[in-house]
Amino acid sequence: MPNVIEITDFAAPELDVYARLTQAQLRSRLEPEKGIFIAESPKVIARALDAGYQPISFLMERKQITGPASEVLARCGNAPVYTADRAMLAQLTGFELTRGVLCAMHRPLLPMVEEVCRKARRVAVLEGIVDSTNIGAIFRSAAALNMDAVLVTPSCCDPLCRRAVRVSMGTVFQVPWTRIGQQAQDWPEAGMALLRGMGFATVAMALSEDSVEIDDPCLAREEQLAVILGTEGDGLAKTTIARCDYTARIPMLHGVDSLNVAAASAVAFWQLCRRNDK
Repeated sequence: MPNVIEITDFAAPELDVYARLTQAQLRSRLEPEKGIFIAESPKVIARALDAGYQPISFLMERKQITGPASEVLARCGNAPVYTADRAMLAQLTGFELTRGVLCAMHRPLLPMVEEVCRKARRVAVLEGIVDSTNIGAIFRSAAALNMDAVLVTPSCCDPLCRRAVRVSMGTVFQVPWTRIGQQAQDWPEAGMALLRGMGFATVAMALSEDSVEIDDPCLAREEQLAVILGTEGDGLAKTTIARCDYTARIPMLHGVDSLNVAAASAVAFWQLCRRNDK
């Protein structure tokens, strides 16, 4: 049976993780072993459990306990389940819960870049992308279109923030990922050197006079390729583009000059991950 606890006091410290801690506090950068993230909806939580993530507690509507969340709860032993009606939970958290369920989970320590990329042929590198919706959508495309790994630069949004996890539909737990560098100065110079040292050619997704089209055979021929995507507004930094082996563009019509970074990632992943070993 789930360990169900009715919420009677909004100020209870065990509810801080859902109501009062900031994203930075949840990440606990100074003590990463104490980091927490929030997964939302039974489907997303189930994918996190499938990937080995450990639950701390739940926050959910009463009807979810014996409804859609019951299968998830059956997998989580004696984890506390804090519950109330939908209106009270929205008052506590400040937003409407998706599918009426949140789960606080232990944040794992990130692996080394070399570990994530050891057997990878195609990796995505996300430079300075700060919109959590775009991050989640890119991870979903990476999972669906066969990218082997995702690397995020130090200035990039946290892929385990609640909204990114939700938009990804839990695919952030399926695609191997880590940060490439911890400080802003680690990218692009040191990060690009690391990629080259592991055998990766690099392609910047950017508009430039010397760019090739995304279906250029020279890209498909690369045994290992890192696809680098830039921030929503300005795109990739000029210093990043200058250090890449290739610059590629997606051909477009009707006067459209570019796509949203999440849409562009899907096109690039589909084209560049088409395997020749069918």
